[in-house]
Amino acid sequence: MSLMQISEPGEAPRTAEHRRAAGIDLGTTNSLVASVIDEQAVTLGDGQGGQLLPSVVRYLASGSPRVGLTDQQFIHDDPLNTISSVKRFMGRGVEDIRKLADQFPYEFVRAERGMPRIRTVAGDFSPVEVSAEILKALKTRAEQALGGELEGVVITVPAYFDDAQRQATKDAAQLAGLKVLRLLNEPTAAAIAYGLDQGAEGIHAIYDLGGGTFDISILRFSKGVFEVLATAGDSALGGDDIDRVIAEWLLDQAGIGADADQGCLQEIMYHARKAKEALTAQDSFAFSIERPDGALWQGRLERVVFEDLIRPVIKRTLAPCKRVLRDANIDVRDICEVVMVGGSTRIPCVRDMVGAFFHCQPHVDIDPDKVVAIGAAIQADILVGNKPGDDMLLLDVIPLSLGIETMGGLVEKLIPRNTTIPVTRAQKFTTFKDGQTAMVIHVVQGERELVSDNRSLARFELQGIPPMVAGAAHIQVTFQVDADGLLSVSARELSTGVETGIVVKPSYGLSEEEIEHMLRDSLTHASDDVSIRRLREYQVEAERAINVIQVALAENGERLLSREERARIDMALAALQAVQDGDDYLAIKQAMTNLDRATAEFAERRMNASIHDALTGHKVNEFSG
Repeated sequence: MSLMQISEPGEAPRTAEHRRAAGIDLGTTNSLVASVIDEQAVTLGDGQGGQLLPSVVRYLASGSPRVGLTDQQFIHDDPLNTISSVKRFMGRGVEDIRKLADQFPYEFVRAERGMPRIRTVAGDFSPVEVSAEILKALKTRAEQALGGELEGVVITVPAYFDDAQRQATKDAAQLAGLKVLRLLNEPTAAAIAYGLDQGAEGIHAIYDLGGGTFDISILRFSKGVFEVLATAGDSALGGDDIDRVIAEWLLDQAGIGADADQGCLQEIMYHARKAKEALTAQDSFAFSIERPDGALWQGRLERVVFEDLIRPVIKRTLAPCKRVLRDANIDVRDICEVVMVGGSTRIPCVRDMVGAFFHCQPHVDIDPDKVVAIGAAIQADILVGNKPGDDMLLLDVIPLSLGIETMGGLVEKLIPRNTTIPVTRAQKFTTFKDGQTAMVIHVVQGERELVSDNRSLARFELQGIPPMVAGAAHIQVTFQVDADGLLSVSARELSTGVETGIVVKPSYGLSEEEIEHMLRDSLTHASDDVSIRRLREYQVEAERAINVIQVALAENGERLLSREERARIDMALAALQAVQDGDDYLAIKQAMTNLDRATAEFAERRMNASIHDALTGHKVNEFSG
């Protein structure tokens, strides 16, 4: 028997309610919000039809902050209270901010847990709070356009944002009253928009140069699957750096010192930005700037000079491009298309240099400002449940390896970089000392073999381990990275089930140079790292052997050894102790071999004595089946 859908005469059958969802591109210079309307992903404008929301927040002595200022004059007249490019501060600590401080006029102050705050007339605000104001404005824009509250959003982040920067973005969304369905890497969002529009299959490079960040990702499109093969980039490189190069040229040409007041410097940055935008379409740009002494300076920047100025900045993006090809294990000739994303890719010089590197003409047919938001909107529409039958699959990757510290200051990597996420990996570890009842789990990020050469993410302690001999306990450490790229770590002692864990939420991010240095150093020092790791492993084994022998001698030395035998063991033990902290692993290895030979008969006697003690007072048939 079949069932029929019955409705009142003249009433159309009910259709599933369309849920309101949006994709948000939270950018350094500008931000956008997009949604799927009538099965078409479109960016949502303000009341005047503007699509881009400047990522600028001005704090006032009284009243609510103003967001998305179109009047750039406030940046010049009130620079300390008009916050722009806040994305560069997300997830960074005070020390990281200080490296950028000379590029911005703001007064940074330290607060709880090392999170920096920006001092304004309205109070001190963290980058998370400033970003939340931008997200609130986008939320209002979307809800007005869609006619009701949002049920969820997808927010894009640079692929090279680390865990701290991703978590800061989620925190900002929570402050703005948004439910985050997923954090989506910006190149992947662009790939969704581009791939679904074009239906292109093969290996693609997504070159994303925004206002403050740069990403390069290699993706394979095949039958609805977007697989990220590798990703690289710089979370503090973008159009702002191009502006800064032009501004330095302007200061020199106009005879204005770098010690000029902040209002003057901000005005120079404003003119630099205008010149950059103009020179994407014209051959020269004229300036008329008032100097601090009141004199008017007039000048002109030719495109050929402009390109010479910015070429070193663009070259900095090509080093990650080389690395990502190597990581993906492909040749540049395997790339079928290059997709350009981000407002800075409008510059002809950028397109020319990228085209020359990849040996093909980059695709620029999709608006580079809108493509990320559109891709996020498509993904949000799927995740909120409007397309339950959609079979599109996203396979993103993590940018840097994750592991824990082991004895000797070594790193045991549980999840290598460029592993597809979401992912869960577990590995068993054991205790180092007899009777050990607790273990500190130190989570690190990076590519080097020593903890000191990597970045510390978090520490937590597993307590309640049953006291056993060294090596008897079994502790399973599990790393889980979710689809947003956020990490949680747990540790469990298997015999008792005692367990503890942590969601890794560091209060600072990687500095501009650290990610590049981590990867470059891992290659430069690969041979040295192997040697150091081998040495440390022998040193740890030597320490373990010394501890075991010392305990055994204390317990049974007098009872089971003659004076001559004890002297031979003491001599071998002293020889190992003498070379244990040296840098000759072969000497340590030989000393351990000598100690093994000297103690072989002692170990056999201890075993026999242990068996004898266990059997004393019992009959043989008590142990038979």
